[in-house]
Amino acid sequence: MAKLYYYYGAMGSSKTANALMTHFNYEEVGQNALLVKPAVDNRFGERVVRSRIGLEHECVFLENLVEMAEEDIKKYDCIIVDEVQFATPAQVDFLSDIVDFMDVPVVAYGLRADFKNKLFPGSERLIAIADVIHEVKTVCWCGRKATCNTRYNEKGVVRSGPQVMLGANDSYVALCRKHFKLGQLSPEDEK
Repeated sequence: MAKLYYYYGAMGSSKTANALMTHFNYEEVGQNALLVKPAVDNRFGERVVRSRIGLEHECVFLENLVEMAEEDIKKYDCIIVDEVQFATPAQVDFLSDIVDFMDVPVVAYGLRADFKNKLFPGSERLIAIADVIHEVKTVCWCGRKATCNTRYNEKGVVRSGPQVMLGANDSYVALCRKHFKLGQLSPEDEK
């Protein structure tokens, strides 16, 4: 019986690397897995999923998956979605339809909350309907569990702006809740 899996974590928790490894594991045993991401994520090229450690694989856009015929989707043994926080609630509902009506498991990876600690709409919907929800953990510079995706620039922590601003280590750092609240990006900020 297929399930809808949601793996969430702060930036730097290896969600994308896990998505790519899951895809590889299916391929290694002769299974047919489809790697998917929302079109808004164009940081590494239009149809590429790439992790910070250099793993990468071609993918299709979530928007194209939604338009695929049911018989084409059923050819896959698993659908793996990266950056699912950028999905709309309707797209997440479609992912659940793949599970419920096509009996194909969907494994989705993404951020739970934005740089203001507000849920992304796609993540909120997944939290409400996923069969399995699992946190992919990472740590703050202090050693505590990091749960906050902190946006920063040359002036320090950024507290306002649009919810979606693509970036990586150059614009975001994962912090524990305490250091997020204090705006301390590193041990040097404690002094």
